Amino acid sequence: MVSAQVVFATITGNNEDVADIVTEKLEDLGCQVKETEISQTDAAEFENVDICVVCAYTYDEGSLPDEGMDFYEDLQDLDLTGKVYGVAGSGDTFYGEYYNTTVDHFETTFQQTGATRGAAPVKINLAPDQAAIDQLDAMAQQLVDTYHQAHA
Repeated sequence: MVSAQVVFATITGNNEDVADIVTEKLEDLGCQVKETEISQTDAAEFENVDICVVCAYTYDEGSLPDEGMDFYEDLQDLDLTGKVYGVAGSGDTFYGEYYNTTVDHFETTFQQTGATRGAAPVKINLAPDQAAIDQLDAMAQQLVDTYHQAHA
């Protein structure tokens, strides 16, 4: 069985909703999924799963979540070769150039770990609506498809 971990950071609850949507779809696709809050998660837990997902917010003018800094820094030191990753996040387009930049930071860091990009990053404006849910479901499907292609 394919294993996955979905890690989220949230203030408003939107990114927990994003994580819940991804988790539910991965479960529907037959994955065994663990969903955790970023400050309660050791980045090294990603070494024990097949699919790694981060759903995090961007604070103020492009800052990573304070409670996720240890996780983010530890992630940079991991070798996740053979793992498949995805990144999603809810933000607010009000912030313009800083809109959802945490998604970009995690995308870059995952690339440095040697993990395989399973799907394009998904950026959601505010609370997930049906169009966002469809995007997140498609992302989860791509993560599973990428994993199966790499391990066929």
